[in-house]
Amino acid sequence: MRKVTEGRNFVKVLTYSGICVALSAVLASVKLFNLPQGGSVTACSMLFIVLVGYWFGARAGVTAGVVLSLIRLAMGDPFYHPVELILDYPLAFGVLGFGGMFGRAKFSLQLGYAVCALLRFVCSFVAGFVFFGSYAPAGQNVFVYSALYNLSYILPEMIITLIIISLPPVRAVIERIGADAAL
Repeated sequence: MRKVTEGRNFVKVLTYSGICVALSAVLASVKLFNLPQGGSVTACSMLFIVLVGYWFGARAGVTAGVVLSLIRLAMGDPFYHPVELILDYPLAFGVLGFGGMFGRAKFSLQLGYAVCALLRFVCSFVAGFVFFGSYAPAGQNVFVYSALYNLSYILPEMIITLIIISLPPVRAVIERIGADAAL
């Protein structure tokens, strides 16, 4: 097998990754609900970055996640501090690229997606208690506040997406596209 960075393989990875990043950016604007200090439940926008990692490996997936974060920033997503920017954007979206970490077993996509969503939660959780702890209600622990706040949008999207990707027709399409995209 040739390296991903060579010839047709590189073009194929770049093409599929670009399409997935674009779909993710568009779906990020389809918001089921927004939270006041950032974060929203979207129409499965994290899934397409996880799919890049699932189909092509962590390097391509992480790169797609970082590119998505830069696009979202260019589209006007807010940030308040340079360290928060790194935690909430390149790091939080980059970890979504580890979607293929469990290989291609029967439920590996679902497991990979769940772990990636939880890794994104960790990034947002850290940013939350460091930079947004002042929004916690009086007397509430900032760690609890950050955990509840970030879970309130990441967990519903994770559950919705896990249900959708577990549907046999959706799963079949994902596997067929993955087979077509295979290096």
